[in-house]
Amino acid sequence: MNSYSIYGCKIVDKALLINDTLIISDLHFGYESSLNREGLMIPKHQYEEIVDNITDIQMDTQAKNIILNGDIKHNFGAIEKQEWREVLNFIDYLEDLFVNITIIRGNHDNFTQYILDKRDLKLEDYTIIDNYYITHGHKLPDRLPSDIDTIIIGHEHPSITLRSNQRTESVKSYLMGKWENYNIIVLPSFTPISYGSDILSQKTISPYLRDISDFEVIAIDNGEIYPFGSVKNLLSSMEEDIIE
Repeated sequence: MNSYSIYGCKIVDKALLINDTLIISDLHFGYESSLNREGLMIPKHQYEEIVDNITDIQMDTQAKNIILNGDIKHNFGAIEKQEWREVLNFIDYLEDLFVNITIIRGNHDNFTQYILDKRDLKLEDYTIIDNYYITHGHKLPDRLPSDIDTIIIGHEHPSITLRSNQRTESVKSYLMGKWENYNIIVLPSFTPISYGSDILSQKTISPYLRDISDFEVIAIDNGEIYPFGSVKNLLSSMEEDIIE
């Protein structure tokens, strides 16, 4: 499995590795049930794909710890049966694979603590590893410790859409850039169901990402890593293609 270094971390597929800790974001367990209610009959295969993906990454990296960086479940309101079952099963699976599990609160995690109480785990608003501050990214912190230089967020679900003639393909992506005086890394969503929001055509939603024109895009596809340069250069290339 390929890896790629950014701000002292390693990209390994949809996970970020710091020392012996993996960070993943936006699992959205229960997403299939939500889509089914909307009339989209999506088979419930997300859980198995997530477990297989993490197993491969852990075997490749030998990481001992894992951080789930928000939006563990999908629904904002009452906890669905699928969410109860899959979140608890997932925690049990992680406990067999990792020494420590840290879970960050996301904007979809209004009721996730009720599930985690069954496993004596607590939602955190953030966690810190060395000089890295890890938080979901849907709101800004009141303050940051003085020794932090890099912020790692999820929430945005960044992707880019590549076009070749009449064919288009969306790929999940990392973003790296600056917010105020801090480095910032944006994780892709770990859910296999949705590729996310195309940062080249859609507005960003995280308050950390008001202007991403100078951010670098690192796309991932089936474990392969593709640095694409800055957002503004990608947009410029798209405009040139349209003119031609």
